[in-house]
Amino acid sequence: MNQALSLSRRFVSFLLWGGLLVALSTIPACGDPTGPRAQDRHIARTVALKLPQAHLTKHPLDQEIADRAFKLFMKSLDPMKLYFYQSDIDRFAAKKSQWVELLKAGDISPAYETYSVFLQRVDERVETALKILEQPLDFTVDEEIIRDPDLLTYPKTPEEAYERWRKRIKLDLLVLKADKETTGQAAIEKLQKRYTSFRKRVHQTDEDELLETYLSAFCEAYDPHTSYMSPETLENFDITMKLELEGIGAALQSEDGYVVVKKLIPGGAAAKDGRLKIDDKIVGVGQGETGEIVDVVDMNLSDVVKLIRGKRGTVVRLEVLPADGGPKKLITITRERIELKDSEAKGQVFEAGQKPNGQPYRIGVIDLPSFYMDMSGARLGIPEFRSTTRDVRRILESFNQQGVDAVVLDLRRNGGGSLQEAINLTGLFIESGPVVQVKDSVGRIMVYDDEDTSIVWRGPLIVVISKFSASASEILAGAIQDHRRGIIVGDQSTHGKGTVQSLIDLGQELFRLPNAPPLGALKLTIQQFYRPNGESTQNRGVIADIEIPSLTNHLEGIAESDLDYALPFDQIRPAQYKPYSDVDSSVIEYLKRRSEERVQNSPDFQKVKADIQRYLAQREKKSVPLMEEKFMAQVKELNADKEEEKRLKALTEGNEEGIERDYYLDEVLQIMVDYLQYRVIAQAR
Repeated sequence: MNQALSLSRRFVSFLLWGGLLVALSTIPACGDPTGPRAQDRHIARTVALKLPQAHLTKHPLDQEIADRAFKLFMKSLDPMKLYFYQSDIDRFAAKKSQWVELLKAGDISPAYETYSVFLQRVDERVETALKILEQPLDFTVDEEIIRDPDLLTYPKTPEEAYERWRKRIKLDLLVLKADKETTGQAAIEKLQKRYTSFRKRVHQTDEDELLETYLSAFCEAYDPHTSYMSPETLENFDITMKLELEGIGAALQSEDGYVVVKKLIPGGAAAKDGRLKIDDKIVGVGQGETGEIVDVVDMNLSDVVKLIRGKRGTVVRLEVLPADGGPKKLITITRERIELKDSEAKGQVFEAGQKPNGQPYRIGVIDLPSFYMDMSGARLGIPEFRSTTRDVRRILESFNQQGVDAVVLDLRRNGGGSLQEAINLTGLFIESGPVVQVKDSVGRIMVYDDEDTSIVWRGPLIVVISKFSASASEILAGAIQDHRRGIIVGDQSTHGKGTVQSLIDLGQELFRLPNAPPLGALKLTIQQFYRPNGESTQNRGVIADIEIPSLTNHLEGIAESDLDYALPFDQIRPAQYKPYSDVDSSVIEYLKRRSEERVQNSPDFQKVKADIQRYLAQREKKSVPLMEEKFMAQVKELNADKEEEKRLKALTEGNEEGIERDYYLDEVLQIMVDYLQYRVIAQAR
């Protein structure tokens, strides 16, 4: 999902050159690894034991898995086939038949052998790139570069590699010019810096990150959601789930060797201090009032984050190059506990339509980006640990006090989270009954009911979905649809992730001690979700009752079915439940017809449809022109309407100021108004 989200943030770029842009960003920025450590052997053996034993499919760790892992590992290092020669791949492939037995013995030497060659090839390619940048490039030549990695082969000779990089550099220069970043000698210098910084970053590999990449290739050979999480990744996962961390409250990004401030979290230490600004570059970090300032230019971003993040009440000093071009300055900030507000539930009341008495309808909208729960707080028995259900309950109770007429629950950017929270949250809208069925690896089926007979919101309900809505989102949407408790509106279907993952702490697994060393965790698919009606959400997703035109419905690489080795859809016997009478086929048909009429007459949605047609036409093209005239003509066409790009960015990133009422949400509100008016007419009959 993360790659898909990042692509949507650069809509026009994605349409033009797609996967080419990620070739320099998906490789693990990890310092030259010196070789497997003793602990790596224990971790690898445990992963090799647990995968076939505990995975949902019970698939043996065999040659088929080795073949899949090989492809995934090579793809993770060199997705656009820019670095390795075909002879490198052939040499690695000749040994892949040994990979399984080596892994079972705890031997991860293939990872180091492969990465060593990768570093050598990166050095060679960067030197080639720097030489190409010293030469004049002709942008009047009618040539193109392939954008679909599946159509590419690895270069066989240095001449082929040179030619691929010559075209790659032409593309990079055209992109800089099209984005109006820079041109001429400044653009050349920018690319020189970019390639050199990239080379430095891949030589900053550490053993944890290489181990994670290699073991995750075996894990993802079972399904896309099984993975090995290094201690650092596990820590970040825990932060995401409990929506808080300790630090300065700034989102950082690595750009051409610099650590750039991309976002300041409202209420965080940096935002309250006021001196650190968006697009400032952090070039040095010092601990405490007097600690040495460490130069962080070209440093791995995760290492910089470690230096800046720390316990509340401690001091960090940042050496900063201001975005406005002013002189370098030193900023001292005291770290605080940061609540990640942009990931928590938000509620807002909007007015729309007209009641029979002439007053507008009041519709409460809840934006829910994830199903979060402070897992460590729950384990420790902290009474008020952070919970999605608690937050949404408070919002619904507020809506009740304000006398809202209907509720819209927006899950468009909700990638899932806690299964228990999805069950509990569904219970706020139904009295009781099954929410989800779960089947394990031996075929046992468990039905999870809402056992709390209270209902917080009894009135009309719409759930808004997109292809980004995954996992726990799909459980809630499917249950609401099956119970006929509300109407599902949005993209044609949700993401299609219908599996349950469990975390196995490998330190605890190996040492069985309270203070076991941090060895990361195995995130393992152990069960599959099924709706109350017996249908899996896996691969197919939840189908909307009413579809609203959106580019997200057509983006490739988003849905579960687009992912490598995704598990198939299937069905089990329906659970026992009695649906409500809130929704039936007649009301759906009425609302669908009314919505289609509005969309047909809406200039905004006609622009969306035009964007979709441009995207679909562009997706069919497997290459990008490198003649400047043709390239810029494509850019001009795709830049004709930027509104959809803005909406996609708002969808994936959220809005800190509140819930924005754009043309899309307005259509959702109009569907709700139609629904409310239909109910009035139906009750009068």
